[in-house]
Amino acid sequence: MTSERTATATVDAIVIGGGHNGLVAAAVLADSGWDVIVLEAQPELGGAVRSAELVPGFVIDLYSAFYPLSAVSPAIRGLDLEQHGLQWSHAPVVLGHPLSSSDENAPVILRDSHETAALLAQRDPRDGETWLRLVEQWRTIREPLLSALFSPFPPVRSAVALVRAIGTADAVRLARFLMLPASVMARELFHDDAGRILFLGNAMHSDVPPDAPGSGVMGYLLTMLAQDGGYPVPVGGAAQLTAALAARARYGGAQLRCNEEVVAIGVRGGRAVSVRTAGGTTLTARRAIVADVSAPILYTNLLPRESIPPRLLDDIKNFAWDTPVLKVNYALDSAVPWRSENLRGAGTVHVGADPRELVHWMADLSTEVVPEKPFMLFGQMTTADRTRSPAGTESAWAYTHLPRNVIDDASADLLAGRVDDVLESYAPGFASHVVGRVVQRPRDLEASDANLHGGAVNGGTAQLQQQLIFRPIPGTGRAETPVDRLYLGSASAHPGGGVHGMCGFNAAHAALKADGARGWPRRRINRSITKLMNKQRSTPADRQLPAVDEGV
Repeated sequence: MTSERTATATVDAIVIGGGHNGLVAAAVLADSGWDVIVLEAQPELGGAVRSAELVPGFVIDLYSAFYPLSAVSPAIRGLDLEQHGLQWSHAPVVLGHPLSSSDENAPVILRDSHETAALLAQRDPRDGETWLRLVEQWRTIREPLLSALFSPFPPVRSAVALVRAIGTADAVRLARFLMLPASVMARELFHDDAGRILFLGNAMHSDVPPDAPGSGVMGYLLTMLAQDGGYPVPVGGAAQLTAALAARARYGGAQLRCNEEVVAIGVRGGRAVSVRTAGGTTLTARRAIVADVSAPILYTNLLPRESIPPRLLDDIKNFAWDTPVLKVNYALDSAVPWRSENLRGAGTVHVGADPRELVHWMADLSTEVVPEKPFMLFGQMTTADRTRSPAGTESAWAYTHLPRNVIDDASADLLAGRVDDVLESYAPGFASHVVGRVVQRPRDLEASDANLHGGAVNGGTAQLQQQLIFRPIPGTGRAETPVDRLYLGSASAHPGGGVHGMCGFNAAHAALKADGARGWPRRRINRSITKLMNKQRSTPADRQLPAVDEGV
């Protein structure tokens, strides 16, 4: 009789990792009639979409918390998660960003665009008009732009739709606009610091410096999403989004297993055919393996070295992670005593820097200096969802960054203390209302999810040199890998970090399109790419074959 440790099983598809991207991939494949199994190393599903009562009575989101990208993602929207228990909630005020610790009337984004514009117009009438023009532009380009950002690269159809929506001349102007550094974009748009700071605070959700080309697109995207659909949160905590995704995957027939760490992927004849778990179980995949793991884990830990092109092995050594995260979680016995009272209704507050100080903060991170005055994202979760803690209290957290390569506990604790100090300066008396405090250091984050290497939460830097066709390495930019029937479906793949599920969605659809007779041309192209990458390093990089558009 075969023991459990040496048991084997055969399914159509294996998904390695039960984060939100893995669960999306499993649901898509199961909906197509495939026999799918998800193997998650941790005791629970969710990856960086989880919550827990770190302080009794206070539900705290452990990683991600607000989900504007989920609300517009075709992957999430298409799964109809509301039919599987998901409920969304919104704070009365979407977000705010005080200009200084003495600011008593912080700029905020309200749910109604005209109300937001009216507040900005109080400071400069031109900025109110600018806000409404931005919103109108966004409504025109919203669908084709989001499709272009989310689709496998190159997004030919989405680009054509975008040009049709606004015309060729305006499309060129839009391309130039989106490539601007956030600092330049904010100055071109707004005359007063109020509009600029709202924009720049949103740009800082990524690890791209505000003076770097391409940083403006994140500011524009999140600012418009904040105004368009708000920053929703799942009722009951982030874990409820995972629960709905898991229920949806099971509804399609997928099997979900926790405490099943995959330690190796079997490759035969250039094709991924099986996985082996730490417990000794071998599972065979008839059709595909989707890896919801970081690119370095996939290429340096899981695959046989001989199955990987030498050039890829060289390139993956240069893979750049995003900056490490430090998160300080708070349980408060009252609302946060902000000096600016209009922040008390905000779900998200950007704290600690005016437009000039943001540049200084990023300079500290770039020069490996622990910031003395950290900029942070601050979440008021009970304000956004009253189920998170008892009435009259607040479940909150602050999220900031350490410099790359500075992930030791001493530096993390130093920065956590400075986070406390900044909050006290913006909300006098804050410390006296704290009844529980839990710090999540970079090492803690990685220990709970191997994909969060060194506390990096976005699957790799979002800077331009590692986006689009450069993500995760030059010449990729799609879910397909040089190993046939193996697909990268994590945040290390295009379109990158954020809880939108499109990395898993794109990987699943790539697997479906490659399967069967219709997939023969695609598999032939993948084999050609593999042969090309196996050539000597002296082969010019510009001789690599271009990626093939879905649907072209």
